[in-house]
Parts: sequence; C-alpha cells; structure tokens
Amino acid sequence: MSKPVVLLAEELSPATIDALGPDFEIRSVNGADRAELLPALAEADAVLIRSATKMDAEAIAAAPRLKVIARAGVGLDNVDIKSATTAGVMVVNAPTSNIISAAELTVAHILGLARRIPAANASLAAGQWKRSAYTGVELYEKTLGIIGLGRIGALIAARLQAFGMDVVAYDPYVTSARAQQLGVQLVSLDDLLQRSDFVTIHMPKTPETTGMISTAQFALMKPTAYVVNVARGGLIDEAALHEALTSGQIAGAGLDVFTSEPPKEDGTAFPLLSLPNVLVTPHLGASTDEAQEKAGVSVAKSVRLALGGELVPDAVNVAGGVIDPYVRPGIPLVEKLGQIFAALAQSPLTSLDVEVHGELNQYDVSVYKLAALKGVFTNIVSEKVSYVNAPLLAEQRGVEARLIVDDRSEEYRNVITLRGALSDGSQLAVSGTLTGTKQIEKLVGIDDYALELPIETHHVVMRYADRPGIVAVYGQKFGDAGINIAGMQIARHAAGGQALSVLTVDSPVPDDLLADVRAQIHADLFTQIQITES
Repeated sequence: MSKPVVLLAEELSPATIDALGPDFEIRSVNGADRAELLPALAEADAVLIRSATKMDAEAIAAAPRLKVIARAGVGLDNVDIKSATTAGVMVVNAPTSNIISAAELTVAHILGLARRIPAANASLAAGQWKRSAYTGVELYEKTLGIIGLGRIGALIAARLQAFGMDVVAYDPYVTSARAQQLGVQLVSLDDLLQRSDFVTIHMPKTPETTGMISTAQFALMKPTAYVVNVARGGLIDEAALHEALTSGQIAGAGLDVFTSEPPKEDGTAFPLLSLPNVLVTPHLGASTDEAQEKAGVSVAKSVRLALGGELVPDAVNVAGGVIDPYVRPGIPLVEKLGQIFAALAQSPLTSLDVEVHGELNQYDVSVYKLAALKGVFTNIVSEKVSYVNAPLLAEQRGVEARLIVDDRSEEYRNVITLRGALSDGSQLAVSGTLTGTKQIEKLVGIDDYALELPIETHHVVMRYADRPGIVAVYGQKFGDAGINIAGMQIARHAAGGQALSVLTVDSPVPDDLLADVRAQIHADLFTQIQITES
C-alpha cells in the first residue's frame, strides 16, 4: 500500500521532517510558484506551508485527496478556511509556537524606541559622535498599555514589570480576576491611551479591530507616547499614524507588520519607513530559530494525527477542544455507530441526539457529536466527510444534532446511544460501548433490542416474526453462496414475537442473495452494513 503523500510547500526544519516520521512519502515543491504547486497538490494528502504559499479555493480544488493544511506559524491569511471547511479539509496552525519570540520582539521595539538605538547606531556607523542628540527615556515608573491581554500580552506584562513599569490593559474578554493574577489593571481603551507612555497592541485582525487605532485614538495619547505593533498589519490606521508622527501628536512608533507586506511605494505604510521617529522590522515576530522549529514540529504532529484519522484538538475549523485520554477511545466507536445508524435508517434523518451515559459524564465529550455526524454521513453523501465538514453537511440538510450527557448506565460503565427522528415519523436508536482491557467496540442495542456483539466490517441485520427454522433458512442460503457467518446474535422480547438477528459475515453479501433471503423469511427489516474505516 502506498504511503500518504505529505507535500512540503516551503522550507521547514529537519526537526519537522523527523517529527513526521517514516510513515509518509515526503515531497517538496515551491509553493510560491502556482505552476509548480497546483499539479503537485493533485496527489497530496497533506500540505505544510508557511506564509508564501496561498491555499485558496483554486489550490484546494486542485487537491482531491487533501485532508489537512498545516501552517507552520500563527497567521492564516493565506488559507481560505471557508473553502477548506466545505471540502472537509482540516486547517491547523501552531498558535503558541511564536509567542515568546513575539513578546521579546515587542520588548526590543520598546527598548529601541526608548533609547533611540537604531538612529544612534546609524549615526555612529556613519562616523558621527552625537551623544546629546540621542538622549532617551527610562522605562522605570513609566506606564505600559497592552491592548489585548492574551498569551503574548501576558508575557510582555511580566517582562516589563521587571523593568519597574506599571501595566494597564484593555481586553473585553479577560476577567478582572485574570488581570489581577498578572498584576495588571484592566481599563477602558480610552483610559489606556490617555495614561500610557508606551502602547502595544496584540489583537486578532477582524473587521472590528482593523483600524482600531486611528485619528481619534492618537488624539487621546500623550505627545511623549510611543505605539508598537508586532501583531497584525492594519490594526493601526497607517495614514493616521503618519499624521500623528509628523505633527508631533505622538513621539514615535515601532512597527513589525504592515497592511501590505512588503510595503509598496503607493501604499499607506511606505511613507512611515523613512520617518526618523519610527523603528521598523520586516515582520520578524516569529523569526527565531526556536520559534520556527517549534512551529514545524507542532504542525507535523498535527498532520500525523489528521492523517491517522484522529481529531486534532486545536484545528482552527473544527469545534473540538482538548480531548481527555478517557474520551478518545470512544471516538471511532461513535463514528461506527453513526454508520450503523445510517444503514438502518429507512428514511432521511431530521434530528439526532447523541446520548452519553455513565462515567463519561464527568468529561468533555463534545467531540462525540462530531464523530456521530461524521459516521452518519460517511456512506450516504458523495462528498468526502470529515470532522471539519460534518456539521456543515448536517446544517445543509436541516439535521439538528444535540449532545445529552448523564451518569445513568446500568449494565456497562458507559453506553453511547445515537437516537434520531426520521422524516417518515419513525425513530431509530443504536447503542454501543467499549468493554474489557482491550476496549472492544461492541454493538449493545438497536432500538429496544438488547445485544452484545463486537463491531466488525460486515454485518447483516434482520427483523422478522420469531418462529422455528428461520436460522436454518438464512444459514443454508449464505452457506451455499460461500458467505461465512463469523458471529451471530438474536434478540427478542417474547417467544413468537418480533426477533432481531445481527450477523457478522466475512465478506459482503450480494444484493440478489439479500433479496432472496428477505423474501424467504418475510423480514420487515433486512439491511447490510459495511463499516468504512477512517
């Protein structure tokens, strides 16, 4: 069997290759060259990129086998996440790989502005000795304003508190208790701008945050204040910043990111580059050896999980979350229950309850709803189904899914039931569990029939009036056709009533044989189930 193909669209560290391991065929391509990239994507199961490769709708459409796009870094501006989600392609990045590097670069900008280091360096390198021309300011007892008190903001607060700075922050999503733990005072944005000697911004770029620091905000700042942006280009209105710097509204700025990168001569950032009170760097926030290696290794591990059919908890287009080790073994079980449910359903599904009963109620089992939807749609839609697009497929078909969790499980430590309403007004329920030290996946119920049968690749489910000789009929028919019955269980409520028989067979049963047996035993339900592995 050929190995899955992992396409390296940009240069990555040797540690990244090592983290991928020997289970994949590694191919390299120049992702910035579309003529080279698009043909190479045709056989790719995964693609690893940095910032130069654009995985847009065209690129995703050129990759029919693609399961995961891995960005070895934080930003995803070069990935069309909507197109990837529709195609069932997981998008992962390395959200924590560069936080220390970005925090340290922010501190470097602040120190460089305070002590005018770049200008002094350039002057001395030019043969001048102008000590008095480059008098700076101390950070001690100055106020630092942090806009966005996330992981990077918290690291900056800790580092600059060591310089004796007072730290205030604006972040509508951070609690006062969290800020207090960090030794930071939460204030309004206007208050922060009025009080701060140095302002640094660490917000995601969204329609709401684009241009959030503009003319009105600069008017609130001290004429001695400095602003720093090492987060995302466009958070600061570059034209308004130029006016504030040239008019003396503020003292200076440190910029690592720009609206257009590199800045174009006709763009709003270009005039900033030549101002004497601006310190600029070419988007170096993640440009350390350590950050690059951490990013590559992180996404390589995510690729291994994704291509192994597992959910990657921090995938940006999957509503997952951290999965507890106690929860993880149930994911493939729930997927298979979804496939069994879909095979047994006699009409389209309209709503689905994923019921989790037992000790699992103490854990976050939200991933089971994703797994159930993935299983339900795997064999009934033409699209490739994944954890990514399964909720979208449900939404498109008007299927409402709920997760119900409680601690009630009488016979097993845990039981998971998929209970759904069908368009013909009927209901269907399928239950399963994991048993023993080997965590054997077992089917333990269909509707109100109790079973206990290991889930295998091929099953046949029959429901008929209980009477003597039925087993002999289908046993004879299957035997004559060379279909081996590897296991069987029959459930019934009372002698002479309806009986449910579930067979495990070693190979698929031809449709004509199924029709013949169904007619012979007068079954009102007769379904073949074939489990598709992820």
